[in-house]
Amino acid sequence: MTKVLLSAHVLGAILAVGSIAMAASLFPRYAKQAVTDDERASGRAAGIAALLHRVCRGYAVVGFVVPVFGLATGAQLGVLTDAWLIVSMILTAVAAVMLAAVILPHQQRLLAMPRQDTGAEGLRAATSRLTMLTGIFNVLWSVVVVLMIVRPGSTTGA
Repeated sequence: MTKVLLSAHVLGAILAVGSIAMAASLFPRYAKQAVTDDERASGRAAGIAALLHRVCRGYAVVGFVVPVFGLATGAQLGVLTDAWLIVSMILTAVAAVMLAAVILPHQQRLLAMPRQDTGAEGLRAATSRLTMLTGIFNVLWSVVVVLMIVRPGSTTGA
């Protein structure tokens, strides 16, 4: 049963979290391109940005199963009180809150920006801020992945 739970956890992380990380990273680029003078390029970029936002939103919901399977796997292995897993759970919670409370709303505001008269500087600042936030989000997940592989202090021999 442990192998099934671990497989579901890893597959969920790759498919859901990986998709969110990629879509969130690409979003600012297309949001910025959506306000160019070239109407055709602008419309295409706006459509791509909207699609990337939907991917982030949709996979955020699906991504909920990743920690669920992770907790089930940890319980099966008897490592729920290990420091590396507790730190991983805290970082996962921080990343999830960051996605739900900061990144997704910021993307939504950027999607609405081209319809407003915010100017190039406002757009540049907003996309730069979102790029930074997305980078932090991705670093959090990278640290979680390293902790899951290295498992500092683990007695499993990995």
